[in-house]
Amino acid sequence: MDIQTSAGAPSKSARTVAGRRSWGTWGNYLFIAPGVLFMICFLVFPIVYNLLLSFQNVTLMNLKGEHEFVGWSNYAAMFKDEVFRISFKNSAVFTVGSIVFQFCIGFAFALFFNRQFPGRDTMRSLMLLAWMMPIVISATLFKWMLAGDNGIVNHLLQAIGLLDHPKFWLTEEHTALAGTMVANIWIGIPFNMVILLSGLQALPGHLYEAAKIDGAGRFRQFANITLPLLRPTILVLLMLGVIYTFKVFDLIFIMTGGGPVNASTVFPLYAYRLSFTNFDFSLGATVASFMFMLLFVLAGVYLWLMRKEEQL
Repeated sequence: MDIQTSAGAPSKSARTVAGRRSWGTWGNYLFIAPGVLFMICFLVFPIVYNLLLSFQNVTLMNLKGEHEFVGWSNYAAMFKDEVFRISFKNSAVFTVGSIVFQFCIGFAFALFFNRQFPGRDTMRSLMLLAWMMPIVISATLFKWMLAGDNGIVNHLLQAIGLLDHPKFWLTEEHTALAGTMVANIWIGIPFNMVILLSGLQALPGHLYEAAKIDGAGRFRQFANITLPLLRPTILVLLMLGVIYTFKVFDLIFIMTGGGPVNASTVFPLYAYRLSFTNFDFSLGATVASFMFMLLFVLAGVYLWLMRKEEQL
């Protein structure tokens, strides 16, 4: 049967096939349209609006009026603010300290649970409770445990003779940030353990058998087989950990509120105070935009390392 009529016009079957192809193409776009609209509304628009807000002068006084364009003045004011430097240092210490301990302890637990022993699955499930528990509950529990008057930590340290009198961990300038780090480390250990354990279980066993035949000990197997093969998993885990830890807000807000005297103030809490305590929305947006740019650079470094890893 001819596809075209004698007059050269497409036949009914040809038009049907073309219509189906066109509908199939548009159907694909219709399927992804909800996801694209969701990303535009709740991801792209807030980022762009926040960036535009950082170049304007928007406070509670002129919130409904015209907004003056001030250029880079908000960024200059941010860099001159002493609280900015304190929050930058606190964020760096909090992020690096939490990531190091979370990763090392999580890796140790992953190596431990990678072995076969009775009760392994039950213990591994119990370990996940810290990660599954809501942040509000975890922060409240650690706030009670580290309390100076009736906290269990002070009772234990006094019982074994390490303290002579109770210490107010979360209200003293030199220990407030460390107290929040301990809580964040406890929360993040199960996540690191699960990711690293899945990576360990995916490693080929014949490499370890060949290494044993060659006389390699456990340390050499770990250094020459486990770590090199786990490098992609470790890069993903560290990148996710940095992004998550750098933007921690609720844990510190509940435990210390950023005090005492900004001793535990980090970037998210600093931006929150500027926007919803001082009602300087533009300066708060400036801090948030600066955080976004920092994480964007870190994401670029991560993608470069992953591309370099794939080329090896």
